[in-house]
Amino acid sequence: MKKTVIILFIFSLIFIGADRVHAKRLMELKIGTGEAKVNKLDGSAQVLPDGKKTWRTLTVRDTLRGGDEVRTGSRTRLELIMPDYSAIRFADNSHFKVLQLDSGDETRPRNVKVHMAVGRSWANLSRSVVKRGQFDLSCENAVAGVRGTIYRMNVEADKSALVRVYDGQVSVSGGGKEDQNRKPILGPPQKISGPKPIPGPKKVSMEEWVYIIKAMQQIRIGGDGKAEKPREFAEQEDRDDWVDWNKSQDSELKSMTE
Repeated sequence: MKKTVIILFIFSLIFIGADRVHAKRLMELKIGTGEAKVNKLDGSAQVLPDGKKTWRTLTVRDTLRGGDEVRTGSRTRLELIMPDYSAIRFADNSHFKVLQLDSGDETRPRNVKVHMAVGRSWANLSRSVVKRGQFDLSCENAVAGVRGTIYRMNVEADKSALVRVYDGQVSVSGGGKEDQNRKPILGPPQKISGPKPIPGPKKVSMEEWVYIIKAMQQIRIGGDGKAEKPREFAEQEDRDDWVDWNKSQDSELKSMTE
């Protein structure tokens, strides 16, 4: 009995020590305005820095900024930490681009926008982002805007997506892709060339809709941009290694930032 108690005590000291080491590493991360730091990287990932043409290997403590593009390898898990200790994580075989990364300050709201081409992501946001700022996770057919603190998005190769909310609320919307890409005609009148065949109507893949998804609710968006009605999901149907890992990381992050 005494040996068992001693062994348990030793293991508890090991775990406490590990937590303190990680907490120290997290708090020592020097994250500048408009940056996100790679806090954890289990596996491999590559980054294409904004304005560059060559991909390079991503490593722990590397910095990401707006315009950077990242792809993760197989059996990989990546965690990014922002200045306010908000975290966004990506699973294996994910491909995303940081569109905007403005951490803001007391006078300016923080704006973060990340576009997912494919893969799985998980966002755990600080309360400061929810109160004054914008955090968007987008994919080909939808945008999940922050109104809550914890949610995730899965994007499949066929452009379909799943958004599940764990805490707070998230505004999920579709539509407007063509309008965003349309460029206005500016400048003086230009000479118009002769008549040309006009292509037929172009199918609009993104339908315009907006849903507010609450805690323990989900919404599925098809590859054609059509959204199913939101529904509740059970904790049991949500369980897998990716979800379990993120929940453990969230608990760890909470204990270190409180």
